[in-house]
Amino acid sequence: MSNDKSESDSQFESNTDLGDIALVTGANKGIGYETARQLGEHGMRVIASARDEQRGEDAIEELREDGVDAQFVQLDVTDESSIKAATQRIESEFGHLDVLVNNAGVYAEDDASGISTEVLQWTYEANVFGAVAVTRAMLPLLRQSPAGRIVNVSSPLGSMAMLSDEEIPIGHLETLSYCSSKAALNAITAIFANELHEASILVNAVSPGYVATDLNDYEGENSPEEGARASVEAATLSDDGPTGQFFSNHDPTGHSLSDDGKLPW
Repeated sequence: MSNDKSESDSQFESNTDLGDIALVTGANKGIGYETARQLGEHGMRVIASARDEQRGEDAIEELREDGVDAQFVQLDVTDESSIKAATQRIESEFGHLDVLVNNAGVYAEDDASGISTEVLQWTYEANVFGAVAVTRAMLPLLRQSPAGRIVNVSSPLGSMAMLSDEEIPIGHLETLSYCSSKAALNAITAIFANELHEASILVNAVSPGYVATDLNDYEGENSPEEGARASVEAATLSDDGPTGQFFSNHDPTGHSLSDDGKLPW
């Protein structure tokens, strides 16, 4: 199911001569770490954030060993004071932000009839409220960029079209909290894209595919390197690139994706 694509196979023209500043949340491991590394390969200065300071610092050390111009900022997307402190530090040190990748998220196994309010709230705090809170906090800095990009890491499990199609075996349909949180994130993406259209800020959702990470006990079929490609592509879109769309580098359905890599909402 993996669809290996090199940088030159991108569906859209890429703006790689940026020297831009990119913030990646949840960048201490998995898809977030690999997104930070690949953005660094594009010449960006990367602010890699994580909730755990020691794990974040360890990730920064590894990124720098790979030649990435990376700095660590402690950021818990569920903590308003943490978000405020991170925003103030970025503003103080850089004055603006060019790319925001809302990668941080959580996953819980649950079913619709047995889910607890606590699990639902825990999932939404990170996957929905956290993404909105970080985006709102960083918007003044993104508005200072001549070509801002916001990338929301979603999932085909948030696609209403796929969830309602019995012929598409995307699996894990019983995980109400995760599926619904990603559906909400998709709606948030479209709404922010509409609002920021005139501000030269492109906002898109991406699916990394079924990636082997600690969220699924490393059962995924794709590597973090493969999973990060969709985020990197959306983060490096040219100025005339799409906005308010849902993209994937992988086929989550067993069927062919459209030529432009779009997934249905």
